[in-house]
Amino acid sequence: MNYVGGISGASRERLAKVLRQSKGTIVAAAAAKALSVSRAAAARMLAGWASRGWLTRVRRGLFVAVPLESSSPDIALEDAWVVADKLFAPCYIGGWSAAEHWGFTEQLFRSTLVLTTRRPRARRIEARGTVFVVRSIKNRAMFGFKPVWRGRVRVNVSDPTRTILDLLNTPALGGGIRSVIDMLKAYFGSQHRDPQLLIRYADLLGNKAVFKRLGYLVSAFFGGEREIIDACRARLSAGNAKLDPKLPADRLVSTWRLWVPAGFSKETTP
Repeated sequence: MNYVGGISGASRERLAKVLRQSKGTIVAAAAAKALSVSRAAAARMLAGWASRGWLTRVRRGLFVAVPLESSSPDIALEDAWVVADKLFAPCYIGGWSAAEHWGFTEQLFRSTLVLTTRRPRARRIEARGTVFVVRSIKNRAMFGFKPVWRGRVRVNVSDPTRTILDLLNTPALGGGIRSVIDMLKAYFGSQHRDPQLLIRYADLLGNKAVFKRLGYLVSAFFGGEREIIDACRARLSAGNAKLDPKLPADRLVSTWRLWVPAGFSKETTP
């Protein structure tokens, strides 16, 4: 293990200048600009500071500062959202991570869920003890998010309605349909409830299975939400979908052309 080591006064001043101008993460191009040196020279400096324990390497070419109180560079990432924005941009924080942010769940998820237009080699990436679960989306699906400030860094997170839409589109992003139902209930019981925006977002996304899942669940738990139920009925497509594609389904709810998972409570049938 490399422990934090001493550096010269001049080197310390250069590092301080880089840190003052950084926004959570540090790359050679930004360091070069801050110090008015070549990118190659900046890269060597960053590598040197990392070897002495003043920076920690997230991945090749990407660093974060080590807190002064730390005796070792082997630290967990201070803010996973900031690092995710640097690793996967263009992207936004979504799914269970956004649901936690908006108060739709009290579950504690140990990973950060990121939706990006990139095509990463792996869907589960670990960096310095932080796990990122990454899902690729099309460029046209990059809508419905809000910028939030994480220190000096602005990071995109799906807005409350887009968060629910993503969970209905892919229930696995919420930990499965049973967790998604709890998050949906929290959404409808919150100030963020917006039936018209929910339908508009679903139209933009273009996955007809979303209307089947949404219509079924709303009619089961929120029978008075006629605006949503009628809008979903008007958009039903041919063919049958599954309430949760990851679970076996043994019962067809023909009204919504939806296969319901085995053991799913029959009391929820509309």
